[in-house]
Amino acid sequence: MSALRTEHEAAVETALGALDLDTKVSILSGQDMWSLPAVPEIGLASIVMSDGPIGVRGTQWSAADPSIALPSPTALAATWDPELARRAGNLLGQEARRKGVHVLLAPTVNLHRSPLGGRHFEAYSEDPLLTGAIGAGYVRGVQEHSVATTVKHFVANDAETERFTVDNQVSEKALRELYLAPFETIVAAGAWGVMAAYNKVNGTTMTEHAPLQRDVLKGEWGFDGFIVSDWTAARDTVATVTGGLDVAMPGIGSPWGQRLADAVRAGAVDPELVDDQVRRVLRLAARVGALDGVPPAVPAADRPAPVDGDALARELAARSFVLATNPNGLLPLDPRPGTVALIGALARDARILGGGSAHVFPHHVVSPLDGLVAAGLKVEYATGADPRTKLPAAAGPQWTALTATFRDASGTVLHTTPLGSGQGLWMELPPGVTRDELATVEITGRLTPTAAGEHELGIRGVGQFTLTAADQTVFDGVLLPDSNDPGAAFLAPPDRRCPIELAAGVPVDVTLRQQVLLSEGFALIALTLGFGEPVASADALLAEAVRTAAEADVAIVVVGTTEQVESEGFDRTCLALPGRQDELVARVAAANPNTIVVVNAGSPVELPWADDVAAVLLTWFPGQEAGHALADVLTGAAEPGGRLPTTWPVREQDCPVLSTTPVDGVLTYDEDDRIGYRAWAGALVAPRWWFGHGLGYTTWAYEQLTVHGREAAVTVRNTGTRPGRETVQVYVDGRLAGFAPVTAEPGQAATVRIALPERAFQTWQDGWQPTPGPHHVTAGPDYATRPLTTPLP
Repeated sequence: MSALRTEHEAAVETALGALDLDTKVSILSGQDMWSLPAVPEIGLASIVMSDGPIGVRGTQWSAADPSIALPSPTALAATWDPELARRAGNLLGQEARRKGVHVLLAPTVNLHRSPLGGRHFEAYSEDPLLTGAIGAGYVRGVQEHSVATTVKHFVANDAETERFTVDNQVSEKALRELYLAPFETIVAAGAWGVMAAYNKVNGTTMTEHAPLQRDVLKGEWGFDGFIVSDWTAARDTVATVTGGLDVAMPGIGSPWGQRLADAVRAGAVDPELVDDQVRRVLRLAARVGALDGVPPAVPAADRPAPVDGDALARELAARSFVLATNPNGLLPLDPRPGTVALIGALARDARILGGGSAHVFPHHVVSPLDGLVAAGLKVEYATGADPRTKLPAAAGPQWTALTATFRDASGTVLHTTPLGSGQGLWMELPPGVTRDELATVEITGRLTPTAAGEHELGIRGVGQFTLTAADQTVFDGVLLPDSNDPGAAFLAPPDRRCPIELAAGVPVDVTLRQQVLLSEGFALIALTLGFGEPVASADALLAEAVRTAAEADVAIVVVGTTEQVESEGFDRTCLALPGRQDELVARVAAANPNTIVVVNAGSPVELPWADDVAAVLLTWFPGQEAGHALADVLTGAAEPGGRLPTTWPVREQDCPVLSTTPVDGVLTYDEDDRIGYRAWAGALVAPRWWFGHGLGYTTWAYEQLTVHGREAAVTVRNTGTRPGRETVQVYVDGRLAGFAPVTAEPGQAATVRIALPERAFQTWQDGWQPTPGPHHVTAGPDYATRPLTTPLP
């Protein structure tokens, strides 16, 4: 045990010994939505938590305190680079420290079991080894700033339908070899926290699951950190304690507090269990620097050097982009490509992140249009097709003075804050605002239209709203939720469009007011002022796009999903692109053979035109620097570095594992351990692109594979005309066993050595058992292309 850890443990025991029972139980639940209470008598500060897989939001969900927005977790996994994940973690740890956050509620390491999973953009991969490696890099990076991570959602929380109550029936083999495996890897890497999921596993709610939380996580794996519930997932006083949970969040609705103290005094809960919970919270405090007199796990002088967030976001995005097809070598573009037709609503209004608790407000967003223009390309833009069914939040140069104002019943201002857009989200009341006083929240702004005609103002939210513009009331009524899931009602609420005639250049004051009716316990407030300019008909927009493409040297079409398709709170209903985007691509490709399609989606979508276009580039949700990274890759300033972290189907119905819908509250994982490429390997049809697939701007020859002990050595040669980077993948008996990057100049050979873990040669059968040989070790650029093979006994 290190000297610092010994010092931590001694301080923890001293602090624990100074607490009475009532104080002990008080620090096991939140004092509010995002923090644990302080105990000044022992030098314990309040521990602050925040969502943050791609950016640290902090306790206030507000544009007044912007956050770096990195690419989505699927994009991070597509880099196949744990060291880059570590650098991303360093940035987020730095951001957490800046915002006074001690605990980051990330990473999400659930697996891509079905492509219909609505939150897969927030998870990494279909493969447990890749997921564990990327997650471990991320965790190390964050915790190097003495900021804790909470690896989530433990466990088998792989879909959103009935997520609060679903009972996921999973075999022990699948649990061990797939769903628990990433958690085991990341716990071994030193994670300080784990989040218990909402769902049940084999009949027991995860926050009460002693066999998995107490016996496996804390016992078998030796996890010495804390287990925190997903928000409101803790329900039973005794069962949660005996099941291994340590912290119940948030404060409102916790089953502990006085009830837990009473249960201990009544003999229903062993006081040693409570001491263990408190010990873990105090250990957390010591690690993050929230316990007086105890140095944090990583002192400030030893933390990583400051990271340029904009630069890293740009690099990470480019490294994540997967060049899926490029048959004629159109990419990278010639230095002077001529006129570029840039088409698609998402090319101008960038979709940079997924919906839900991962959402943050960045300081700025570089759209594809912004990025290509900044790179010096001659761009002609056309909308073509807009897949969004809800108006985007008011934003851009037409809008000024966007502000949120909180008022009491008499109209007195309680709080104001500037907004970066017309979207307002709060999960906790702002400073100086109390539940008893608050009556209304309003978003105001001044709109100066650039065109005359019928515009649209939008209302998004749940409750009583009044919308006024130019002293006219354009809406006064109630919007009701579309879902019984309170999270979905908050994060993906209904909307209403209101047409209004406006004159070009004439400023208009707009106010959206919501009558606030807070639910018992939670201060959830969500309202969005939307805006849409006058547009032509859908047919006219398509026709304009075709004309623009036909007159250009190159056409770039940006297609993707919307927040109504991929978000926390619900699963996807299909894999088709929304709206008329498929028709748009087909018509543009017919008009211009040099058509490149950029797919802006967090997880797989059907691409029926993929074989009919000159190139397909998968860019995930690419973060705030989306446009700059896209320009870098299209022009060849950067190589597309991504490789698929999940298999991409041709058609939804071909997917061997699809259902996310429980039957009578139960979702059975009938496929056992056969998900992702493991399932596709036995399917009747092949996917469009296999796990691991991705092209670069050079070519590679795989020349030699040797295995000595538990290490594979793979030699590859750059056979192209540009320097390049390749991701070498090694499989044992058809399962990913290791991977590593290699770089080489044209004509140069390079050898990379990849450790083969013992687990690659084991299977679960009442414990880890050696898999009988002979074994086949293979290497190549993706699952389907493994030209090198070596047998092992």
